[in-house]
Amino acid sequence: MMRISTSWMYQQSVTTMLNQEGELSNTQNQVSTGLRISVPSDDPTGAAQVVSLNHVLAENTGYTNNITAANTRLSTETSALSSVTNLLNSANDIGLSAINSSLSSSDLSNMATQLTQLRDQLVQLANTTDGNGSPLFAGTSTTATPFVQSSSGSVTYAGNNQQSLTAIGQGLQVANSDPGSSVFMDIPAGNGSFVASAGSGNTGTLVVGANSVTDTTAWTAANASGPVNDTITFGANGTYAVTDANGNPVNDANGNPITGTYQDGGSITFDGLSVTMSGSPAAGDTVSVNADTAQNTQNVFTTLNNMITALQSGNANSTSLNNTLNRQLESLNQAMTSVSNTQVSVGSRIDTLQQQQSSYSDLSVTYQSALSDVQNVDMATAISNLSLQSTALQASQQVFAKVQGLSLFNYIQS
Repeated sequence: MMRISTSWMYQQSVTTMLNQEGELSNTQNQVSTGLRISVPSDDPTGAAQVVSLNHVLAENTGYTNNITAANTRLSTETSALSSVTNLLNSANDIGLSAINSSLSSSDLSNMATQLTQLRDQLVQLANTTDGNGSPLFAGTSTTATPFVQSSSGSVTYAGNNQQSLTAIGQGLQVANSDPGSSVFMDIPAGNGSFVASAGSGNTGTLVVGANSVTDTTAWTAANASGPVNDTITFGANGTYAVTDANGNPVNDANGNPITGTYQDGGSITFDGLSVTMSGSPAAGDTVSVNADTAQNTQNVFTTLNNMITALQSGNANSTSLNNTLNRQLESLNQAMTSVSNTQVSVGSRIDTLQQQQSSYSDLSVTYQSALSDVQNVDMATAISNLSLQSTALQASQQVFAKVQGLSLFNYIQS
């Protein structure tokens, strides 16, 4: 028969009560914190899941914050570009009003003053900053003022050609701004394909008007061996001939030299392009057609400055003024197209940000639910366990109190 000592019974009772107190303390902690896992030892596998889920949630929060910041910058850029569009429209209206109008020199001077004010406002818009004071149109440059205006009114760009990017997901980046070089500076001159200009030494009343590419196939073929750089030279009674940069005749598809007779208000067509003109050319007058797009770029500030200079020095209805304004209005339209294209691009990026933000919002709900399932305690079960464990501990303590009072002497005395 096994002998059970008094000390052994005490030890067993104490051990049981200590275990019960530990379980009760753990359950009390769960009820007070609402967490099933407070330390990794509570559930090593679950603790690993908690770490992983918290990492994903933190990453999503970081990307969401990036999206918010990028969206703020792009929204600010959208507002600035809208103001730029309105400004350029006003400049275009002024230029159109000055062409073929009965205006005095004073009227032209007033128009030049208006354009000067618009140019200065445009410089301010180009130097727009975000809420942190960082310029929107400096690329990735840290310069505070990307567009620097000299005392003469000319503007230079001190930023770079790079787009500032924001990470909005694993391997996913979105440009949060646009470099000023692409928006305001590197703008194709003329109609975007070529520049048609009346010769500076012309003595007639010929004004070069609208011009464009009308036959893409023929135009591509004409530029196959190098950019078109031709000259239309007029003879007596509006006759003309077209020559290349070396003075050689330019031939049509049948190999015949391109010649003809121009009539006031008509157009001259060759190599897939068409140039509309008005007025009467004098013998020896010329019109150049240059498709060297690498050379033919003009920033919007230069365009406005050229218009200002022409209005300050020109006479209303003069051939020179009309030719200058026509060319500058072409460049101004190219600048407006550049701004419009940028607006479309910005709008597309804002849409991407909103879609990504919505996706992260949905994912956060899913991950938070998963984290709650793993980490949080079932409160009803925990409270029930707390009650049972408390009752069990009290019972153990009462039993121990009775047992420790038992001895052989008590039995003999009874």
